[in-house]
Amino acid sequence: MKKYSAIVFDLGNVILPFDYNPFISKLNKIKPDLGDRFKENYKNNYHIHRAFESGKLNTSGFLKLMMGWTDNMLSEEEFCVSYSSIFSVDEKVAGLLPLLKEKYKLILLSNTNPVHKKYGWEQYDFLKYFDKQILSHEAGSVKPEEKIYNAVMEFTQLAPGEHFYIDDIPEYAVAAKKLGWGAVQFTNYEALLEELIKEKIL
Repeated sequence: MKKYSAIVFDLGNVILPFDYNPFISKLNKIKPDLGDRFKENYKNNYHIHRAFESGKLNTSGFLKLMMGWTDNMLSEEEFCVSYSSIFSVDEKVAGLLPLLKEKYKLILLSNTNPVHKKYGWEQYDFLKYFDKQILSHEAGSVKPEEKIYNAVMEFTQLAPGEHFYIDDIPEYAVAAKKLGWGAVQFTNYEALLEELIKEKIL
């Protein structure tokens, strides 16, 4: 009898590696130091990013701030496209999804925002394997807050110990473990595969 019934995946830097550097470079080409100043503003005001992810700041409010940080050198649409052109697919990790789908419920649990979703990742084909997407801006909660993990269990209707979670950020994996889930920090595909085999998931 298998121990787990639901496998829960983080999105960014697990299935979708991301890199903001090309976006920053593009801003620097538009206007000298524009990208560097944007990066500094973004880092020093991370609470704004967090508010956007948690749904406490809406898209129009976020974009109004971003237009100021980019000296209104881009239209809102141009900003959204460039700000979201940061993702690539780890095909090896994505390739695990159809295999896992045969035996488990698959849940996507992501701290993300509506701009990144619409312009960055919602078109990817691998999403069809997930039974449910639990997204921070829709759930009104961000990892590692307990509320967002509870949203997963509300959907699955399974005991905590039947969930196995994969996240690149240790703090978020630890939060899942505190709720009774199995969890592992993602570092690379090979280590994940080894862990899945060890846990008799694969």
